[in-house]
Amino acid sequence: MKLRASISMAAIACAALWGAENFNVRPGQWETTSTTQTTGLPPIPQEVLDRMTPQQRQMMEERMKGNQTPRTTTTKSCVTKEDIEKGFGFRNEDDKACTRTVISSNSSKQEIKIECNRENSKQTGTVKIEASSSDSVKGSGQFTMSSGGRTMTITSNFSSKWLGPACEKEK
Repeated sequence: MKLRASISMAAIACAALWGAENFNVRPGQWETTSTTQTTGLPPIPQEVLDRMTPQQRQMMEERMKGNQTPRTTTTKSCVTKEDIEKGFGFRNEDDKACTRTVISSNSSKQEIKIECNRENSKQTGTVKIEASSSDSVKGSGQFTMSSGGRTMTITSNFSSKWLGPACEKEK
């Protein structure tokens, strides 16, 4: 489901963006704990809503309203030296609908703007990251997804710690 993929992408972006050249973090295995909360209704394209019965729409809206409590997840990811040098911290480089712009960066702080424009939806967001050391970062992100007159906001706070130089093989 594209909505779930978009939310996952937002969470992954928040959890794994360690970007630009002089951002002082170590390559290797990282563990990220993030707390994410959504507000609003999902930006479902109008043609999809039109195919739903009124009962299906009401049930979907009630379910989404019930899912607006904060969720905490912990993930592991591998960050390479090339990821850090190129400013790519999340592995969704194949998504041609999205662009990422480093607004500001130094050895300990970074701010990144993310924009995704798809056929019937737009997603924008900002991620702010602070490295307290080369093996510990924390940050926050806020994303807005809009389509069909509906808007959903996703906020996330995260902390990441370096686990070591060797990465686990992805499953």
